[in-house]
Amino acid sequence: MTETADKPVPTAAVLGALVLVAGAVAVAALGHYGGIGRTVMPEAAAVAVKDLRFEDRGGAVAVLDADTGAEVAQLAPGTNGFIRGVLRGLARERRMSGTGREPPFQLVRRADGRLTLVDPTTGRRIELDAFGPTNAEAFAKLLQPGEKHS
Repeated sequence: MTETADKPVPTAAVLGALVLVAGAVAVAALGHYGGIGRTVMPEAAAVAVKDLRFEDRGGAVAVLDADTGAEVAQLAPGTNGFIRGVLRGLARERRMSGTGREPPFQLVRRADGRLTLVDPTTGRRIELDAFGPTNAEAFAKLLQPGEKHS
């Protein structure tokens, strides 16, 4: 058997490890705060914006145009799971921030075709296209004027 408990760790090795860790933290901080190595997509101009309110109606969810009060859609119980899931997350953030249900959300279609749901009260933005075309389409239907969706 070898005895390693009696041998101290060389000071140069400890200092080298500390310098390596400090260097890694410094490089990570420089990259994060300096934007080095970060890919940011420029935000395309908004081509359609609709302020929407969502109301629970006994299991169904009514989607209302916040400007006119007109019902845009009625989401039947047990349907539209993606929309309901997104709204649950946003509602939770509003509760945590002390914001009520009344302020509308903004549904934005951008010139490059991307779809974003924005909560102006909390600053939360959800890029809906990141969840796939089928899920984004569930929200895109809410932007179509003059049609009522269910």
